[in-house]
Amino acid sequence: METLGRVQRSLLGGEEEQEEDLLGESNGSCSLSPLQRIYGFAACLVAALAFMLLSFIVFYRPIKFAIMFTFGNILAVGSTAFLVGPGQQIGMMLDPVRVYATAIYVGCVILALISALWIHNKVLTLIAIISEICALIWYSLSYIPFARRMVSELLISCCDTDLS
Repeated sequence: METLGRVQRSLLGGEEEQEEDLLGESNGSCSLSPLQRIYGFAACLVAALAFMLLSFIVFYRPIKFAIMFTFGNILAVGSTAFLVGPGQQIGMMLDPVRVYATAIYVGCVILALISALWIHNKVLTLIAIISEICALIWYSLSYIPFARRMVSELLISCCDTDLS
C-alpha cells in the first residue's frame, strides 16, 4: 500500500523520498546505472591522463602544452562527477573547506588558457601552468584530512632557518 502511495505522489507531482546508493545516486534522478557511471569515470580519467601525458611531448611549445595539460586537468577533476553526480561535485567544490582552493584553481585554469590562446605569451603560460599544478595539488589535498596542515607545516619548517 505504501508503494502505491509513493507512485501516486510521484505521478501527482508530490515529493518522493529518495534513498542514496553507494555512488551517491538518488533513485530516479540519474539515467546512468552504477556500472555505467564507473565506466564514464574510468573513460574520462583515462582521457585526462592521456592528454596530460601527451602534453609532455609538446612541452617545448608552451602554448600547445598549456592547452593539452589544462584540458587534461579539467577532465580529471570532472571525471569524479560521474561517481558523485555533477550537483554534488559542484557542492563539494564550493564547500567552505575548499572554496578558496577551488577559486584559485579555476582562476589558474582560466589564466593558463587566456595566456596560451589569447595573449600567446610563453613565459606567462608557463607561470600559469605551474600555478595551475600547485593549485590542483592544494585543491586535491583538501580531500585528505589534515593533509594541507601537514604540508603547510612541512613547508614552514623547510623554509624557516635560524641564522643566529
